[in-house]
Amino acid sequence: MTSIWRRAWPRIRHWLYWTHRWLGIGGCLLFVMWFVSGVVMMYVGYPNLTDEERLAGLAPLRFEQAQVSPMAALQVLPEDVRALQPRRIGLEMQAGSDAGPVWRIVDARGGRHTVSARDGQVPGPVDAAQAEAIARAFSGHPDDANVHWAETLERDQWTVPQGLNPLRPLHRIALNDAAGTELYVSQRNGEVVRDTTRSERFWNWLGSVPHWIYFTPLRADPPLWHEVVVWLSAACIVSAVTGIVIGILRVRLRRRFRNGAVTPYSGWMAWHHIAGLVGGFFVLTWIISGWLSMNPNGWFQRGPLDAAAMARYTGAGTPALAWPPAVLPTEEGDAAAREAVLLWFDGRPLLQLRDARARVRVVDAATGAPASFGKEEIRRAAARLRPGAPVTLAVLQTREDFHWYGHHRERVLPVWRVESTTRRAAGST
Repeated sequence: MTSIWRRAWPRIRHWLYWTHRWLGIGGCLLFVMWFVSGVVMMYVGYPNLTDEERLAGLAPLRFEQAQVSPMAALQVLPEDVRALQPRRIGLEMQAGSDAGPVWRIVDARGGRHTVSARDGQVPGPVDAAQAEAIARAFSGHPDDANVHWAETLERDQWTVPQGLNPLRPLHRIALNDAAGTELYVSQRNGEVVRDTTRSERFWNWLGSVPHWIYFTPLRADPPLWHEVVVWLSAACIVSAVTGIVIGILRVRLRRRFRNGAVTPYSGWMAWHHIAGLVGGFFVLTWIISGWLSMNPNGWFQRGPLDAAAMARYTGAGTPALAWPPAVLPTEEGDAAAREAVLLWFDGRPLLQLRDARARVRVVDAATGAPASFGKEEIRRAAARLRPGAPVTLAVLQTREDFHWYGHHRERVLPVWRVESTTRRAAGST
């Protein structure tokens, strides 16, 4: 075996050096790009319409105009959509028109539907003139003549994420303000789905676009984009591993080279050897973590949400929801509700009211009275998620922890952290 290894070693070493050299030449450019663009991303994120921006652009809700109940709105949708429990049902005012309040419904497959809460009709497609009016109202300048329609498109550099697919095509509306703001309005239902500024667009060409390899033609094909990123990352992992192996093989800490150095190289090659050997482990863990975040080969695929378990937890639809609420919100200004999201908890219909600053309060959907949830109610509802797995602990958590923390989005606090004998779950208070 030793003789076989000795005969094979020269060829193995040849390919080790060859692989590191040529993958390193190409990969080093990627490493530099990922480092520099990552620094930019720390300060300028990818353009996105935040909840605060979206809610600030909506008009205060007029509950008295919402004569159609959410359950009646669901009956307007196709039968295959009604058969599955919707992910979200929210009430808001349709901007830029006299359509009044509308129900925005996200079905179990991610499809988006809009139903008028005034007459139960499904609004038609939004044309360019209507999109302009929506953008004017959303920006708070309903009479601004500088706002104009720029184009209607399926996707561009700032609307490539697949989450916008149910809302395409999109109208791009230029506000022509000092910040160079542009809004994207869905042609399907009139929602404002994205905003960008001149500064965001500039910095993202140096940040998110190269870092994620987010170029429009490639990102428009999600499977191809995924494979490109996974294989580029894998090649860089091989480059880092071969470099570390070569670095270890060429370093001498005890029986040093003639000049007393630990490396046989000099000048820039010596710096590359030592710095690469020390920093290579950091680079390796960094690139592996990015590679794993792409879920290669579906290793970390999440299972589908257990609809039956959620139905047991929420008790949705029992009892029937009386509409409208007996007591309507009376706040004015920024404190007025901009959106009302229908929730069910332990068989109780609730409304999550969100104001212009994204502040949240929860009321009983039937009476309008403030809703609260006690520890025993949480334990009882959580126990229905996994029958046979008794709840052992319920703690009100006021700080983020290892499992519930904000990274690219804000996490709601406080939450109840519920532990059972088999798994943990977290629910917002």
